[in-house]
Amino acid sequence: MNRVSRRWFLTATAATTASLTVAGCGSSGSSASSPTGTVDFWTLQDPTNTVQKAAVDTFNSSGKGKVTMTVIASDGYKDKLRTAMGSSKMPGMFFNWGGGSLDDYVKAGKLVKLDGMLEGHFLPSALEAGKVEDKLVGIPCRGTQPVFLFYNKKVFADAGVQPPKTYAGLQNLVKVFKKKSITPFALAGNASSSWTELMWIEYLVDRLAGPGLFWKIQDGDWSQWNDPTVLKTAQMIKELVDSGAFGKNYGSVNYGPGGTATLLNKGKAAMTLMGSWEYATQQSEAPDFAKNDLGYVPFPSVEGGKGEAGNIVGNPTNYISVTTSAAQDTAAEFLKTTYSDAYVQGLIEKGEVPVTTNAEKLLAKAPDPAYAKFQYDLVQKAPNFTQSWDQALGLTLGTPLLTEIQKLFNGQSSPEQFVSGVLAIKK
Repeated sequence: MNRVSRRWFLTATAATTASLTVAGCGSSGSSASSPTGTVDFWTLQDPTNTVQKAAVDTFNSSGKGKVTMTVIASDGYKDKLRTAMGSSKMPGMFFNWGGGSLDDYVKAGKLVKLDGMLEGHFLPSALEAGKVEDKLVGIPCRGTQPVFLFYNKKVFADAGVQPPKTYAGLQNLVKVFKKKSITPFALAGNASSSWTELMWIEYLVDRLAGPGLFWKIQDGDWSQWNDPTVLKTAQMIKELVDSGAFGKNYGSVNYGPGGTATLLNKGKAAMTLMGSWEYATQQSEAPDFAKNDLGYVPFPSVEGGKGEAGNIVGNPTNYISVTTSAAQDTAAEFLKTTYSDAYVQGLIEKGEVPVTTNAEKLLAKAPDPAYAKFQYDLVQKAPNFTQSWDQALGLTLGTPLLTEIQKLFNGQSSPEQFVSGVLAIKK
């Protein structure tokens, strides 16, 4: 799998008008559909649908073809898409999460390879999850959602401490807040929230080994779970749990209002490791806290680790992919809307932080420009942005992985048993 470095982005010059031809990913390299016509675009129901609809309306008035947009509720979206992709009634374009969710479609020759000239319009670290087998098959269509540390400024000020820049500093803060009877890190550890625990594993593996270890796993070498870094990470998690970093009752804590978000804004927890959507969660539940006392910093470096401190994990963005059933010239022309100023500005007004190269100049109009700029800079400067492992691996492998992670956090598995359990997922 090709990995685009940040150095490429800094030295490349984006073309102002890209050639947007598409070629089939199947063995024939072509599509049976007509070059122009009507393309049905399936998308997930969410607040950005109005931005997508505006783009569709503008495009349809341009005389370059027609796009119809079908909005599908989140419950059942993946199942409906999977059924359609196995039939003769595939959508021409569809919203997706990239990574492992696209593997089977590429192998089956269902998707088209998109023109590489598109890459110059997006931040390279956000494009990787849109690639499968070195083929660009997904173009960003939403904002970015990196994971980082959120903290309660007032709690920190009262304790006379600063957010951690190193892992040793993080461990020291655990001791500081425990003495004050404050949970160092709010963590949702209930049965449905193991994805919040995954974030800790992702960052520690990355900081210790760099992103290459997970790339090997994602690309099919499951034996890499036997790497000493994985065991070291599991041991570090056990140390955090045993030291009280997550309190005593995290196994019954939910994510969001009434759970981790409330613990943080009420000062009962000092920090939480979460995706960028935590800001919106806090803004909804405790707007004054979000405005005045919600702080945020990158995940700290780990002393002696091989991973760069600027690496991030999370959800690089969401994507639009084109199928072989699409009128391909029409689809190619429509993809240009995803980096137009109008589309990018529409996302920003919805509180999104787009991953286009023209987004930075427009972030001043974001609901919270400082927060938007923090996220954009984090992604722009990231040497690597690793997609959340459960998304990158797909449901078949990702779901049992989350189960093994939760067993580790709950003390049901030792670090050694965790490694053995994950290795056993794929025999």
